[in-house]
Amino acid sequence: MAWTTYQGLLAIVLVITGSINTLSTKWADRMTAVGIDKTERNFKHPFFQACTMFLGELFCLLVFKGLYFHYWRKHDGSHDENKLVKGSRSFNPFVLLPPAMCDMIATSVMYIGLNFTYASSFQMLRGAVIVFVGIFSMLFLGRKLVAREWCGIVFVIFGLGLVGLSDILIPKSSVHDSSKLLNLNAPDEHTTNDIILGDLLIIGAQVVAATQMVLEEKFVSGLDIPPLQAVGWEGLFGFTTLGLLLIPFYYIHVPESFSGNSRSVLEDALEAFVQMGNNNLIILAIVGTVVSIAFFNFAGISVTKEMSATTRMVLDSVRTLFIWIFSLALEWQKFHWLQVKTSYFLVIGFVLLILGMALYNNVFVMQAIHKLMNCCRRPSAAGTESLIGNLSNASEVPNTAGTSSIYE
Repeated sequence: MAWTTYQGLLAIVLVITGSINTLSTKWADRMTAVGIDKTERNFKHPFFQACTMFLGELFCLLVFKGLYFHYWRKHDGSHDENKLVKGSRSFNPFVLLPPAMCDMIATSVMYIGLNFTYASSFQMLRGAVIVFVGIFSMLFLGRKLVAREWCGIVFVIFGLGLVGLSDILIPKSSVHDSSKLLNLNAPDEHTTNDIILGDLLIIGAQVVAATQMVLEEKFVSGLDIPPLQAVGWEGLFGFTTLGLLLIPFYYIHVPESFSGNSRSVLEDALEAFVQMGNNNLIILAIVGTVVSIAFFNFAGISVTKEMSATTRMVLDSVRTLFIWIFSLALEWQKFHWLQVKTSYFLVIGFVLLILGMALYNNVFVMQAIHKLMNCCRRPSAAGTESLIGNLSNASEVPNTAGTSSIYE
């Protein structure tokens, strides 16, 4: 079934804004600015960035309320027909609180991991969520996985292993500062231990992300909540909770490798604002995160509602490819033609991740196999049918002639 114009627009918005979100977040991580102690340092504020992400989601709730009021004032029933606002409004918003808390934890941990690894690896390793969703679906939803889904999980696991291995094998000297254009190529001083830690944090965060998906499927999926409203409420819960947590985080001291701020605390939101004031490009990156996450989450829920979760997963894979291409183009990550083993590991790992997700969600792969099998059978089948047809025609000629002469 062909997509409508609205569905096609949603798909484009999902891919573009999702790519912008990851790239703008990583861009902010890579930029440097003078902090409170008058020392220039990288903008490493994962919890602050996660808070801005929820602020973007919160804007969706404000937009929903504005649109609903606009259509309601017309008194023509358009508030029940427009795709942006139609849906159930008689639900308890706190049903979205548990998924929002999972989203808050997963996002914060992933942003910490993003400080230690590459943007493309960050996006690829998020594919691990399929493994945990499959396991949790069996444990908590009573679902039985078929052979195709198990094969998909195995492909994803091997793909994750190759992506992680390629990160470890990348020589440190290959990441360099070759251009100063808009600070896009600021030096990326990731050690092997940093990269391993970042990758593990991202994979660990997928356990929480999978919990969020299972909770949404069990308690939220049947409520028909308008997408803008669902994203907005999760943004409100996440922004409020994480915003309050920034206060104790300001006093919790951690090793310097985990903090990156002048006071070596879990999060220093005040220094984040100081660095933003000293480097306006960081403000641009943060605004990119806020705006893109609002459109991305709205488009994501809308794609799931209008088409399917499978389509959303496929489009997310396209987003991964875009992020990798941009990371190479901006020289945030080098494709090591001389390091053939490393390059092949990354490419093969990415392909295995895509195949695994496609198998798990029953997209393209099984259909392609069936078509290939049909094509292989068709010539022999066609030849057999032709032979049978010729024999049949040859045997029926006398009978037909005889029958015609009798009835005439």
